[in-house]
Amino acid sequence: MKHIAIDDVREDPHPMGVNQDRRPVTDALNAEDVTVVRFDLSPGEQFSGGLHTHHDQEEVFYIVEGTATFDVGPEPDEDHAEGHASERPETEAVEVFAGEVIRFPPGQFQCGRNRSDGQVVGLAIAAPDSRHDWEALESFAPCSECDGITSHGVREPDDGMVVYCNVCGNELQVA
Repeated sequence: MKHIAIDDVREDPHPMGVNQDRRPVTDALNAEDVTVVRFDLSPGEQFSGGLHTHHDQEEVFYIVEGTATFDVGPEPDEDHAEGHASERPETEAVEVFAGEVIRFPPGQFQCGRNRSDGQVVGLAIAAPDSRHDWEALESFAPCSECDGITSHGVREPDDGMVVYCNVCGNELQVA
C-alpha cells in the first residue's frame, strides 16, 4: 500500500504547454495497471495536447471542481478501433460538471478543456497499464508539409516526445 497527498505529487506540465498544474499520481504511487493524473486547469487550459485517442486504453475523467468541456468524436466501430483515422472526426461539445464522470472507450477521439471563467480540477484515469503505448496514441494536428490538419502519431525517445504526421512522416520535436 502507498498513501500520498495530492499536494505532495510533483507538478509535471504537459510537454506541449497546454496546462501548468498536472500531477502524475501514477508515478507517485508506483502504480502499474492504471494511470491517474490530477489536473488543475486555469481558463483556456486543456487536459491534453488536442483531439486524440488512445487505441490501447479507456479513459475516465472525474470532474472534482468546475465545468470541463470535452470535444467528443463518435464511438469507434469494431472495424476502425485500432487503425489510424483517415480524417478528423466530427465532434460534439459535452459539458461535464463537478461531481460528474465521463468515459471514453479505446479509439474514441476526445479533447477536454476549461472553457469557463473559473478553475477546473479533474482526475484522468486510464487502464489498462500505467504507461502509454506511444504507438497506440493518435491525435489531429496541423502539418506544415501537408498544409492542413492530419492524423499524427507519437513516439517518446530519450530526448523528448516526437509527434509525426501519419500522412507524410513530417516530425515535430516537443520538449
